[in-house]
Amino acid sequence: MSILNVENVTHGFGARRILEDSSFRLLKGEHVGLVGANGEGKTTFLNIITGKLMPDEGKIEWCKHITTGYLDQYSTLTPGKTIREVLREAFSHLADLEKEMLDAYEKMADVSDEEMAELMENVGEIQEILEQSGYYTIDSKITEYANGLGLGEIGLDHDVSQLSGGQRAKVLLTKLLLENPMILILDEPTNFLDENHIAWLQNFLQNYENAFILVSHDVPFMNSVVNVIYNIENAVLTRYTGNYEDFKRMYELKKRQTEQAYEKQQKEIAHLQEFIAKNKARAATATMARSRQKKLENMEIITIAKEKVKPSFSFQSARTPGKVVIEAKDLILGYDEPLTRAVDLQIERNQKVAIKGVNGLGKSTLIKTLLGIIKPIQGTVEHDQFVKYGYFKQEEEASSKTALQEIWDEYPSMTNAEVRAALARCGLTTEHITSQMKVLSGGENAKVRLCHLMLQEFNLLVLDEPTNHLDVLAKESLKEALQKFKGTIVLVSHEPEFYEDIATDIWNLESWTTKII
Repeated sequence: MSILNVENVTHGFGARRILEDSSFRLLKGEHVGLVGANGEGKTTFLNIITGKLMPDEGKIEWCKHITTGYLDQYSTLTPGKTIREVLREAFSHLADLEKEMLDAYEKMADVSDEEMAELMENVGEIQEILEQSGYYTIDSKITEYANGLGLGEIGLDHDVSQLSGGQRAKVLLTKLLLENPMILILDEPTNFLDENHIAWLQNFLQNYENAFILVSHDVPFMNSVVNVIYNIENAVLTRYTGNYEDFKRMYELKKRQTEQAYEKQQKEIAHLQEFIAKNKARAATATMARSRQKKLENMEIITIAKEKVKPSFSFQSARTPGKVVIEAKDLILGYDEPLTRAVDLQIERNQKVAIKGVNGLGKSTLIKTLLGIIKPIQGTVEHDQFVKYGYFKQEEEASSKTALQEIWDEYPSMTNAEVRAALARCGLTTEHITSQMKVLSGGENAKVRLCHLMLQEFNLLVLDEPTNHLDVLAKESLKEALQKFKGTIVLVSHEPEFYEDIATDIWNLESWTTKII
């Protein structure tokens, strides 16, 4: 049974084509991974199928009585509500049915036999729906899902306005899973999840009976939960059956076959053109030349897609600092209340530290405290006198400036050509460079911010979840750059396959926290 049919959809922004005559279908129970490089249009496609964007051309058709749940990168929560209240909203439609049932019972006191029979039938149907939906056990279900995604340790009576960005994302994801829609649409759901909760979500999706569409640059995660891949490349959607590894195999095979067919055709075209040029003027061979010309004109020309430019990240080292780059004594992290017990720590020259731990324990707070951006609740932090740091924030609000202007304003002594070349090294095209930051994808934004760092010199590089929006090629290049960097690194990441080949030391904040986890 087809849940969703997308036929011949075309969409663009100005001169930029995002989708060109693209089609897509989703069958009942399919677990679809939507893949493609940063900026290819994955989020745009999701916005089109959910009705947030109208395509320029084409048709989107859902099956009747469909229920969808969409978690995008920019979902928000209403301040003033507790986590529990937000999660209970997932069952609001069932609460409405219960109220309808209770109202019907009240009406039964004074109705005719015919009306009584109708009310009894209606009440019976509602009762069956409530029981099948597990309405009378929703509190235990809320607790189960909340604990699975790490909300239990925060406390379900916590006001959502006091949560961090990662914690808010968890609340939205938990609510969406509780709603149990016929189709889940998930855009980068693991961005704010730590390893334990990614494992819980992975298990949930592996056993999910309904259909879902998943956008994720976390390859091991996607590979373990999908059974169909749609690849978006050069404005075209292509369907592949199997998981991500199957897709990569078939994609490379198809690519090689196309390249071989292209080379063979190019040789044939050259041969035909040579024959035509030599023989069109001679009366004896003019007919054969015209025949070759007609064959050439009717030939369906094979084209090869342009290779995606792999970013080439690299970071410049400043002068060598002393042996101990940062030293903290009796350090307690927090804002209004302590997040950790008191700890002493040192970061030494050329040490590469990866920081892990469940969300809400203070990973971002730790690096901001170590850099002196915020004050600790207790203790001291001292830097070597020659420390010069570069800092990549987890999230940054996108401006109305173009990517070109964003860099040029920071480095006015550079020429236009130098700024463009620097952005191009980060895998950004002319189209990206001249686009406003706020219309670029999350991955493209991250590449511009990494470009800022590439133009500086520092001996301490601090990165807070730098891979959240980066595509596979960009992550590979960033990993290589961090391995080659001749300096100290402090890295917050929830992807072991990214940081394990970089880190000399791994700090787990779960061993420092005062919270119950």
